[in-house]
Amino acid sequence: MISEQELKGKTLSPQEVRSILKTDNKEIVELCKRASILPRKNSKGQTYFSYEEVKNLRKVQAMKHAAMPAVRTDHKQPSAVLNILNSIKEMETKLSNRIAKVIDEKLEGMDEVVVELIRCKTDNETLRQKIIDLNKEIYQLKNDLHSYKPVGLGFYKKKEKHVWE
Repeated sequence: MISEQELKGKTLSPQEVRSILKTDNKEIVELCKRASILPRKNSKGQTYFSYEEVKNLRKVQAMKHAAMPAVRTDHKQPSAVLNILNSIKEMETKLSNRIAKVIDEKLEGMDEVVVELIRCKTDNETLRQKIIDLNKEIYQLKNDLHSYKPVGLGFYKKKEKHVWE
């Protein structure tokens, strides 16, 4: 049997705590809130609990199960709470519908704008390539023009091109 001193130093993983308390992570989080226990993390970032914390969680869990039937004695409070919750849900639905409608209106026509933008970009690239080709042609024509030298009376003679040109 493990001594009390060894148990106090022992740490338990969330999986072990789930099996000890026979519950899921959601209820463990709720129990931690009720017991004011903050799970700690080791150097690897893994959550762990001390033996004492798990004992406290077990006590809170036992108290919770014992107190649950007594909570439902007043019937007026739950219906008022339900009315408030329903009102909040209605408000949320109305707000989300209004926001969705506004967003849809604002974004209406954006597909056409995107298609037009892509078409313009393609045209721009095509024109840029044409400019490059025309600049090459201008360069060649200027070289050809400079190869003609005036001989007189408005006549020009073409100089022979050298092999290295």
